[in-house]
Amino acid sequence: MRARGRGTESFKSYSREHRIKSEGKPEIVATSAFHGSTQYNPEALLVAALSSCHMLWYLHLCSQNGIVVTRYVDEAEGTMIEDAAIGGKFERAVLRPRVTILKGDKQKAGTLHHEAHRLCFIANSMNFPVDCEPTLETA
Repeated sequence: MRARGRGTESFKSYSREHRIKSEGKPEIVATSAFHGSTQYNPEALLVAALSSCHMLWYLHLCSQNGIVVTRYVDEAEGTMIEDAAIGGKFERAVLRPRVTILKGDKQKAGTLHHEAHRLCFIANSMNFPVDCEPTLETA
């Protein structure tokens, strides 16, 4: 965060924009979800982490089970509620992966979503429900 004007003198006097950096990785520009920015915000990054973790486990499991995935798109979303006592929290997240398989058992491909969800470090760390509603298509 860089001070703008008088820093945190008032609610509107400072920028929420910040940069997330890690050695050897591209920088991410982030800000608050509540100020209408087009930048990433912590809430969107959390949902993205859930989606990414699930996808990576799922693809790994498919490769181990002879299922060839040619397309994977997730329309994940999180539902948050405001709470005067704590500020707010996630109430639920839903992953909606749409997967296209070229080869392999379609039924097995469906059950591997359950296994991927069970193995996902991020989902296992949440204190709210993370549901998965997959759709499978064949190429």
